[in-house]
Amino acid sequence: MRQLTGSRPQANNGELLFLVGGGAATLEKARTVLEPMSRGIVHLGGNGAGAAMKLINNFLCGVQASSLAEAIAWIERSGLNRAAALSILTAGAPASPLVKRLSERMCDPPREINFRLDLMMKDLEYSTREGRNHGIELPTGLAALARFEDAAAKGFGDRDLSTVIEPLRESR
Repeated sequence: MRQLTGSRPQANNGELLFLVGGGAATLEKARTVLEPMSRGIVHLGGNGAGAAMKLINNFLCGVQASSLAEAIAWIERSGLNRAAALSILTAGAPASPLVKRLSERMCDPPREINFRLDLMMKDLEYSTREGRNHGIELPTGLAALARFEDAAAKGFGDRDLSTVIEPLRESR
């Protein structure tokens, strides 16, 4: 089974990362088809390994997106210079490609959708359930899920995941 990381820009640029589970021989047969679309192909183990890693990846992305939305709302409400504050977050220890990209999208709402909010919500639901199935509670995942559920309930489900910040802005 193949999973991948990346969204629309990575797909357009052939920079997807394929997460693969299953037989190595099967992967070798598919490699020539996958390589032109990717920056890498990672074989993670047997059947289901790619899907498990995809959930772990999206769990962490959802938690980061949720906490970033809270941080930006806090910055805005506290009267800090938003651009200066974000330059610290996007160049310092919290910086990640996701934080850098999403901070821009949260501050300048996107016209296009890179990844739908309701799909991230679904992945957070699945990941918290799978964590439990492996004996691991994911309280940060549950908190992020609640943030995404709130945004979906307020009509942002079919929009870009960066709109998870909007209910925080509306609650002023």
